[in-house]
Amino acid sequence: MTESGERLLLRLGPLLGELDTLLEEASSLEGKITGRLRINASEAAIRLLLTRVVPRFLTLYEDVELDLVAEGRLVDIVEEGFDAGIRLREAVPKDMIAVPVGGELRFLAVASPGYLQGKPMPEKPDELALHQCIRQRLPSGKRYRWEFQQHGQEVLVDVSGAITLDSSQLMVEAAVAGLGIAYVPEPYAHAYLRDETLVTVLEDWCPYISGLYLYYPNNRHVPPNLRAFIDLLRE
Repeated sequence: MTESGERLLLRLGPLLGELDTLLEEASSLEGKITGRLRINASEAAIRLLLTRVVPRFLTLYEDVELDLVAEGRLVDIVEEGFDAGIRLREAVPKDMIAVPVGGELRFLAVASPGYLQGKPMPEKPDELALHQCIRQRLPSGKRYRWEFQQHGQEVLVDVSGAITLDSSQLMVEAAVAGLGIAYVPEPYAHAYLRDETLVTVLEDWCPYISGLYLYYPNNRHVPPNLRAFIDLLRE
């Protein structure tokens, strides 16, 4: 592309975006909400949306196309062309408007009864050193240090273990297979805890934290389909 072509493209981009917005607004004035809604989120967040929000949203707004992208890494939602993102509150950029999704959340240490049989049950985080732990690699490439808290005391533990995974779902499945103790968001382990395939470890050290938040730029027009999605979340 020539230099003049690049300049033209840079000027056309915002104009085309504004045209899309105007068309969506015109449709909403006629009582229809249309267009494509792009949301970048963690896999856990999208799982939550699929069970609690998406079915009703698509029933109410059948002319909207939802484009949900699951990514472990944090992205610049504006630069990447997304209307909104969903992450844990601590990961939401400070210059964004944030809307809570689903209330508080906690991470749980879980293991299978078969793995724990004949082994000492940990009563403090540092006693995890006596166990095989299923470690987690973050999108940045670093290993996640498990975070515990009790009575205002915070403890970070760089656990040891023979297996490292980069997916909470796979970590739960590894724990079910008896390969060690995993530390995962509670929704991933809920079904296995209910049927006692897994049990909790150090539960008193696993406090609730601020949960997931949908966020979007505070200096950009909110398209009607995103506004409708937010309204449904607030319900």
